[in-house]
This record gives sequence, C-alpha cells and structure tokens, in this order.
Amino acid sequence: MKIVAINGSPRKNGNTALLLDAVRQEVEAAGVEFQVFQPGPNVHPCMACYNCLDTGSLRCVRKDDGVNDIIAACIEADGILLASPVYHSGMSGSMKCVVDRLMLAAGCGVNQLHHKVGGALCTLRRSGGSETYHQLLAAMDCMEMVLVTSDYWGVVHGAEPGEVLSDEEGMEVAKRLGRDMAWMVKVLSATKETLPPPAAGQRPMTNFIR
Repeated sequence: MKIVAINGSPRKNGNTALLLDAVRQEVEAAGVEFQVFQPGPNVHPCMACYNCLDTGSLRCVRKDDGVNDIIAACIEADGILLASPVYHSGMSGSMKCVVDRLMLAAGCGVNQLHHKVGGALCTLRRSGGSETYHQLLAAMDCMEMVLVTSDYWGVVHGAEPGEVLSDEEGMEVAKRLGRDMAWMVKVLSATKETLPPPAAGQRPMTNFIR
C-alpha cells in the first residue's frame, strides 16, 4: 500500500516539505509507504492538445519535466496527497500545471484515479488557505476519489522556512490527515474482495454551447 504526495512548492526545504515530512512519519508508522514528488518551478502547463485522451496513453505529450513520472506513480498508488503553498489565494503555478495534466491524462479518459484515497494540505503566511485547500480537494472530487479529511481544514501557517512547525494545531491537523489516509487505504485494501467497488462507466460529454 502506498500514498503519493505532490509538493507544489518551488522551495526544496520549505514549509510544505517540512509539513509532508511530518505526514510521512505518521503514514509510515501505520505501515503504508509514502513517496513525495516535488516537480519544482520548471513545469510546463497543460496545452489542452488532448493527445493523452486521443491516444489513451495515460501520459502527457510533454516529456521533459518529470510530470509523466508523477502521473505513473499516482496511477499505481492507493492514495494521493496534494500539498501546495498559497500563492495569491490559490495553489502555486507549478502545482496547477501538474494537477491539470495529471487529471487530464489519468482521469478524463478511462479514469485511473477513481476510488483512490485523496487528501489535501496547504501552507501559507496569512490568508487564502481555505480557498487553496478547497481548490486542491475540488481537483480530486471530480475524479471520483475517496476524499479523506482531518478534524479541521488542512491549512497550516508559516512564512519563513521552519515557521510552519510553530503552528502546533495545524501540524496536528496534518498528522491526523496522514493517519486517516493510511487507515482508509488499509480499509479499502481489506474490503476489496468482499465488497467490490461499484462499476465505473464513461459519462457523456455535453458542451454548454452547441
């Protein structure tokens, strides 16, 4: 069993990385593998070329920034955790690029993400946390994923690297999310033979303007 986390921060050892390290400890203590991808600032945006859909490749046509490795890991994983710093009341630009390409390549054809466990966290200096947290959840919500939450919104405060550790409540919220995600991954694994998931079908695509 494995949870893949995507760190949307361009900072190598910033607050988002520290937050995910705390989550890692909880997940691994529960006996679930935890892997973090940090694509960094040099990620290409989605071009809406639909090559991934037209070919069914489950890969993006852009191959030089590591996003295809993230897509493949998410397809294989049991759970996905999206974590991003807050940039002007939203997720970071690099996280947006990854999420757009991941959801299109892996989720919008034959959905490879349905019934995977999903969770979200964000770090911020002052405000915009709720908006960013719900953006991250919304990306997974439309992929038919099983969303797991903690006992409060996944918003943890800290500006300079290391300050996030001083938000004791936020850190505990993140740790509990790790425990809850690990638990749900194990629940789904233990029941997959006795309680198979409902069949997933292809939904019709309807444009608003015809």
